[in-house]
Amino acid sequence: MGTHPSVPSKEKESGKSLRDVVAEHPELLNDKVAEAFGKGELPYLFKVLSIRKALSIQAHPDKELGAILHKNDPKNYPDANHKPEMAIAVTDFEGFCGFRPLEQIAEFLNTIPELVELVGKDEADKFVQTVKDNEHPELNSETDNQNRKALQSLFGKLMNAPEDKVTSAAERLVARAKDEAITFGGSPGGPELAQLIIRLNEQFPKDIGLFCGGLFLNYVKLNPGEAMFLRAKDPHAYISGDIIECMAASDNVVRAGFTPKFKDVKNLVEMLTYSYAPVVEQKMAPLGFDRATGDNCKFTLYNPPIEEFAVLESKIPKGSKGTIKGLEGPSVLVATSGKGKITGDGQTLDFDTGYVMFVGANVDIELEGIDGEFVTYRAFTEVEN
Repeated sequence: MGTHPSVPSKEKESGKSLRDVVAEHPELLNDKVAEAFGKGELPYLFKVLSIRKALSIQAHPDKELGAILHKNDPKNYPDANHKPEMAIAVTDFEGFCGFRPLEQIAEFLNTIPELVELVGKDEADKFVQTVKDNEHPELNSETDNQNRKALQSLFGKLMNAPEDKVTSAAERLVARAKDEAITFGGSPGGPELAQLIIRLNEQFPKDIGLFCGGLFLNYVKLNPGEAMFLRAKDPHAYISGDIIECMAASDNVVRAGFTPKFKDVKNLVEMLTYSYAPVVEQKMAPLGFDRATGDNCKFTLYNPPIEEFAVLESKIPKGSKGTIKGLEGPSVLVATSGKGKITGDGQTLDFDTGYVMFVGANVDIELEGIDGEFVTYRAFTEVEN
């Protein structure tokens, strides 16, 4: 949902693209938004994902790299933008997010010989010695920089391992996960990780993703209502669940595993930040929203540390009404549960699960629950003064 030229949203009655609508009516965007992000464009892409099979392990470039990739390879990188993104769990969700704490990766090197085989014993020993007793240094310190270089070198060795070696090692990794589930991977592993490796292998047999995802990246679970923010250049993957996803308006993806699509290993290894932190640091704190009111209604704001977008969740019980004051920028609203009515700008529209609405800047709206709990998510942009 958005104005990205690859799949712009379209007006139901006229079939006109949302891109054309906001270009013809710039007041719908707000002057500040148009000045900051361009006329005729929403600065975000808004998605609903229902994940039944793991999506590719990937990362997205920042603006500087996005421009370079687009210039050099427009087929695989169709625009010049960056792509930070946010995922909000609608159902129970699981995924990979960012590199694990270094002591966990070191433990895997000490307990999973198949991983050592792919990166090489010298590389594995070098990594373990570099990070030993230095796993949690001050951010951007010399020690932190040394740790990141060591992690980059280790990850690069894995991602450049010959395909026949990956296939053989993955087969034995899965066998180990089945035979040694209780002790698999040492203290950061165990039955949950073993079962995850087995399950992912059923979807992508003998894939490099079993190593670069299962053993290098944080395994994260989100309960409904929890969210995580993924910065540009952070590796991640979605494994299962239904989520609301919002991102900067870009189609640039650098893939690593669990995919038949184009993999750009060289750029991937070079571009990542190699930040390493536990899962809790990736999760976002849900916030209140004082511009929305209504008896028995619940409004939750998910506000990542970027200007392009935020997302407002609204839960309106049957028979209740909630009012949201006009937002100072364009928004897209989708219903994920129940039925309701939406009133704004002199119009009242019936709104069912799966319906999508564009709301221009500075328009007050009222949400009314008609059948079941009426749940909507609304992506929007506001530019601070």
